[in-house]
Amino acid sequence: MGMFTSLNIAATGMSVERLRTDVISNNIANASTTRTPEGGPFKKSLVVLEPIASEHPVWRTPFVAADQDNGPGQGVRVKQIIKDSSEGPLRWDPDNPDAYQSGPHKGYVEMPNVNIVNEMVNLISASRAYEANGTVVQGAKDMFSAALEIGKA
Repeated sequence: MGMFTSLNIAATGMSVERLRTDVISNNIANASTTRTPEGGPFKKSLVVLEPIASEHPVWRTPFVAADQDNGPGQGVRVKQIIKDSSEGPLRWDPDNPDAYQSGPHKGYVEMPNVNIVNEMVNLISASRAYEANGTVVQGAKDMFSAALEIGKA
C-alpha cells in the first residue's frame, strides 16, 4: 500500500461524484422535455458504480483469514450510465403537439420521469460525497506534511 493510495482512491471518488452531478444536472435540465430525438419524453439517466478491486493487494487486515482477498481496493468507477425506462406522469394538455391523438390517453402528454425533489436529494448526496472525498485528500496532505516535519527534526 503506497503513500499516495488514499489520495488516488479519494480522487476516484471525487471524479465519480462530479460525473453524478453532471448526470443529475442533465436530468433536472430536461425535466420538462416531452420530445427527444429518440422519440417520446426524456428519460432520466442513472449512474451505476462499481468498486475498482485490486488484483494483487499488498495489504491484508489481520482480522480475517489469509486466503480471503480483502485488500483496500483502488477506489470506485462508473460501470455504466443507464436510462430509466419507467413511464412518466401523464398531464392533460390536448393542444400540445406531443399529446396522444387516440386511445385511452387521448389529449394527455407523457412527461419525463424526472422527479425534481428526488434529483435534488441525489444532488445533495453527490455534493456531500464529493466534499467527504475532498476531506480525505486534505487529511492525507496533512499527514504528509506532519511526516516531513518529523523528518526535519
